[in-house]
Amino acid sequence: MLGGDLARLYCVELRALIQAVKRNRSRFPTDFCFQLDRSEYEILKSQIVISSWGGSRSAPYAFTEQGVAMLSSVLRSRRAIAANIAIMRAFVAVRALASQNRGILKKLAALESRVDRHDADIGSLIDAIRERLEPDDPPRRRIGFNSSE
Repeated sequence: MLGGDLARLYCVELRALIQAVKRNRSRFPTDFCFQLDRSEYEILKSQIVISSWGGSRSAPYAFTEQGVAMLSSVLRSRRAIAANIAIMRAFVAVRALASQNRGILKKLAALESRVDRHDADIGSLIDAIRERLEPDDPPRRRIGFNSSE
């Protein structure tokens, strides 16, 4: 997301947002936040039809998902604080869900191994039944002189 959009989302001025990023630069590595270069800014201006004399004079900052979350912990607006609390609660919920899934996956693995053993046992049983039901050798016709013919 662009800095201007985030400033509106978090109910702060864009200059306050940029100032917060600059003051906390160590919290915003390049995979969290970066400033568009000149060519990217020109493409962006042509796509959103910014006039040549209006708008920002410097290239905007772009924030990744992690940067948006970090920004919510740095800004002091009520909305940013509420967003940060919601993010923390979401992390806790995801961790709880992951631990539940781990337990379920262990149980599924145990059931799968039992089913595999049962399949092998049932296959052996079926083979044994077939051996008992099939005659050993089919009856042969006797070779030689046969008086009944």
